[in-house]
Amino acid sequence: MTRFNFSLPHEYILRKAKPVDFWLIAFLIFKARLDPTQLNWQKFWVIEHCGHLVAFGQLRNFHLAQELGSLYVVPNFRNQGLGAFLIANLITQATQPLYLKCLKKELKQFYVKRGFQPVNFEALPSSLKAKFRLSYFRKRFFNAFVEFMKY
Repeated sequence: MTRFNFSLPHEYILRKAKPVDFWLIAFLIFKARLDPTQLNWQKFWVIEHCGHLVAFGQLRNFHLAQELGSLYVVPNFRNQGLGAFLIANLITQATQPLYLKCLKKELKQFYVKRGFQPVNFEALPSSLKAKFRLSYFRKRFFNAFVEFMKY
């Protein structure tokens, strides 16, 4: 198991999402072309800076598995460790085996550094196979980059 020694700078706050965060989270998810399914604000954790939401992510629940999803950091706040901090927080809250779907080559190593390892589609729990099937076909038939990963 990977140990994390992350802390947020004092001007940042990690908190559970509030109802008022929903529309901004939904807007940023659509803008970034992230998976818009299961947008339940109660599942999200956010990082705010000076009262503004700058990062968020959630755990999605499936039968015998969870998915780390909807991870987003506002572009001006990237490369400061906020995404890594958020992942570490979400990992500590996972109660089932944790998976994710990575769609960008440049992010694969980011997730590997946080303890995720690539897995074959066939190794996914059936509940996630159903969700990830379209991405699997994109990878297989269109040679698109898709990496399924497990923590």
